[in-house]
Amino acid sequence: MNELTNTRGSNGMLRGFSSLACLLEGVRLLSQPQLRIFILVPLAINFVLFLFATALLIQQFSGALDWLMEWLPGWLDFLAWILWLLFAFTILLVYGYSFSLVTNLIAAPFNGLLAEKIEAHLTGEAPPYEPLSQMIPRTLGRELLKLWYFISRGLFVALGLLLLSFIPGLNLLVWVLGLLWGAWSMAIQYVDYPADNHQLPFIDLRLHLGRFRLNSFSFGGLVMLGNMVPLLNVFVMPIAVAGATVFWIKSNGRV
Repeated sequence: MNELTNTRGSNGMLRGFSSLACLLEGVRLLSQPQLRIFILVPLAINFVLFLFATALLIQQFSGALDWLMEWLPGWLDFLAWILWLLFAFTILLVYGYSFSLVTNLIAAPFNGLLAEKIEAHLTGEAPPYEPLSQMIPRTLGRELLKLWYFISRGLFVALGLLLLSFIPGLNLLVWVLGLLWGAWSMAIQYVDYPADNHQLPFIDLRLHLGRFRLNSFSFGGLVMLGNMVPLLNVFVMPIAVAGATVFWIKSNGRV
């Protein structure tokens, strides 16, 4: 990779820094023989949870859709197909978001180890050494801290979106703001792995991502989109961890 500077435009985008390129680099990195072993456990966890979550989605979707159609007044039948699309998208959004949070909570220590190995592979310098006996409880605690952030802030976001949905004109912003919150959450979720390997405080991570806000939103949005697609979401987590590590290294101007 070419040498990179920390020169940023007025929009917070680092020049020469593409979130899509970070994820594509993540895909390439996972094909490296010395890194493959570190994705086996996260992939196994993802596959088991994928089977459970997808079976639940299929089971509940039909019943929920029937309820929605029964609730819709007869004179609004012409809106049925629009509501079906919106409902399906909402279900997939919740599915992808929930799938990501649960799998990352369980696989956090393995994701941190994968981020560490990728950083060492790219820069020749590993994060400060930490015994597994200390790393595992610390990373699980960090995941719970992130989970609390997502839940507490998410409730305020959900309340705000609910209020906006009743205001004509402004209700068109509900989907946009909801997608932005989801993208921001995914950026925090994954870039936190390499940041946490350096024991960067959680609030400092959020400030760091805020300095590269367009990169952060685009990175998180791409990851969220991948998590919404059944089967593809099995492979999103290790790709996102690898891509987030590239993101972290580049945003710190190290390569």
